Amino acid sequence: MTLDPRTSQHDPELRAAARHLHRRRFLTVTAAAAALAFSVNLPAAGTASAAELDGSKITEYPFTLGIASGDPLPSSVLLWTRLAPTPYQPDGGLPAERVQVHWELARDEGFRHVVRRGTAWAHPEFNHTVHVEVGHLDSDRVFYYRFRTGQWTSETGRTRTAPALGARKREFTFAGVSCQAYTDGYWTAYRHLAEDDVDAVFHFGDYLYEYAVNAVGGYRNYTDRTVPDIFNHETMTLEDYRLRYALYKTDPDLMAVHAAHPFVVTWDDHEVEDNYADDIPQNDVPPEEFLLRRAAAYRAYWENQPLRRPQLPVGPDCQLYRRLHWGRLAQFDILDTRQYRSDQAYGDGLDLPGPEIDDPARTITGDEQERWLIDGWHASRALWNVVPQQVNFCQRKLDVAPVARLSMDAWDGYRASRRRILDGAKDAGVENLMVLTGDVHVGYAWDIKDDFDDPSSRTLGTEIVPTSISSGRDGAEHLSTWETYMAANPHLKYYDGRRGYATVRLDREQARADFKTMPYVTRPGAPISTAASFVTEVGNQGLRQV
Repeated sequence: MTLDPRTSQHDPELRAAARHLHRRRFLTVTAAAAALAFSVNLPAAGTASAAELDGSKITEYPFTLGIASGDPLPSSVLLWTRLAPTPYQPDGGLPAERVQVHWELARDEGFRHVVRRGTAWAHPEFNHTVHVEVGHLDSDRVFYYRFRTGQWTSETGRTRTAPALGARKREFTFAGVSCQAYTDGYWTAYRHLAEDDVDAVFHFGDYLYEYAVNAVGGYRNYTDRTVPDIFNHETMTLEDYRLRYALYKTDPDLMAVHAAHPFVVTWDDHEVEDNYADDIPQNDVPPEEFLLRRAAAYRAYWENQPLRRPQLPVGPDCQLYRRLHWGRLAQFDILDTRQYRSDQAYGDGLDLPGPEIDDPARTITGDEQERWLIDGWHASRALWNVVPQQVNFCQRKLDVAPVARLSMDAWDGYRASRRRILDGAKDAGVENLMVLTGDVHVGYAWDIKDDFDDPSSRTLGTEIVPTSISSGRDGAEHLSTWETYMAANPHLKYYDGRRGYATVRLDREQARADFKTMPYVTRPGAPISTAASFVTEVGNQGLRQV
């Protein structure tokens, strides 16, 4: 079923609730709070108010959505799971009662040396998800974890803590991934990544797509199963988003990679709606009504990701931008370029540049996040300053005309905002800058230039775009735009249109990026190979193929 964007896509109750909302956030009055609680199923009396379900009464395996960990800190790990014996039901097959879940963290996979254990509650208000922040751990250690409730024990996951803040680590290897449209193909890349030797995985957004999934799973073209009809419509409500995460998280390759490595996640647009900007939707509905959808989407995102308590949304607002460290080697400033941005210039899309994109009043990060990023650079003691974020940062001319078209949804549509970021990096003395990007469903390697229109200008850093997991379907090494983009953008060093991911190894001398690609995703079992590798040296930024 395709929803008509010209009409309201919410139930009458949600439209009524929207009238209690301010354009940008929910009014802090009783009526608005009640409207929000009603419309997105927020707990009204506290999660401890639910009755308790004895775990021994759960008669089917409840860990059907796997386990995960995320955001490693020097003395803490975050563990995640969800109880859902029948995951494609709105309630996951459990009553509206809280369930006690036991967890263990050990130094070894056999759990002979358990270092921490405890219990947590899976609350119905949070769709029986569990977020456990385990503290007081040794830094820079690998750990194994598992969950148990009733007679059931989850699979075993592997995670780790970060090095101490002052530690002079020699290296850190991570993977970059993004864009996993369920209907575009299989997630074989995740199966390969689960077996890869990395310390962490950074996800740059489009973990979820809001579009309908038909009975055969789109281009997966299932012949051995039928996707339930409950997924064959666009996600709009909290129940819709929760169910869509259930569909995604039952994929065995996604489950495998989450169990193998800690994830650091940020969202882009499809976790809510394609190309939304702050409170401005793509479809023609009032902003107040769209904020209800955003609140539902943000809530489901937090519930289903290995995120810590500070990232728990409050209505339609969520501070997802945050900072992580890997000793003195690297500082990671994870951005949110979707929630606070100005509306796209010139009606969005691909367009010729005009004065609007250079308007200093427009922003892609919001003023507060921009100050936070630049202030963080001034305070940074790290050798590498890395910025995981969503959309293409470098200038990307789309044709070879004297005045070329640009993407209004990327940083090219917010040139004044990008200029402030680059000037902030220079003023802070950032010498080894790396931007990590998703969104575009291709692999790019860019030099970040001080002046993108002057190839001889100073190279301020590099941008690595690892391509998509499945979005864009099989793709090709050289798409029809390959020659044009390479000719129009001298600072573009690599462009590949196949699916896969990238790994990056940071050390004290250089960073090495390996682009790993597969020949197809519309059928399972594709092999993976390294298509290209690049290095950039400490103190001498600029990509060189090796």
